[in-house]
Amino acid sequence: MKNPLKKTIEKKPWLKIISNKYLLILLLFGTWMLFLDNYSYMDQRVLNKQIDELQDNKKYYQDEIRKDKENIKLLKNQDQVEKYAREKYYMKKDSEDIYIVEFEGDTIKK
Repeated sequence: MKNPLKKTIEKKPWLKIISNKYLLILLLFGTWMLFLDNYSYMDQRVLNKQIDELQDNKKYYQDEIRKDKENIKLLKNQDQVEKYAREKYYMKKDSEDIYIVEFEGDTIKK
């Protein structure tokens, strides 16, 4: 007399593969490592995305620092300071009039 479980396994060979204890342990281990562990694959993906964003930010700020250093070097000259003040802050001498000309493509649409 055969066990009913063995009859079922003989009828369905894929059940034999699934019921293998080594395969079950491997599947449990893989699931644990991918989703449940403190160092899971999902957590590592999130951390890697954050690292990439921070590296992009670092590059952006290093470029901005380089540009600012160049501007500081230029502003050591008195003529450059005057030019910068006129262009950026629309400063003028008392005897001057300033006209700001804007072209159609230069304005920012809101």
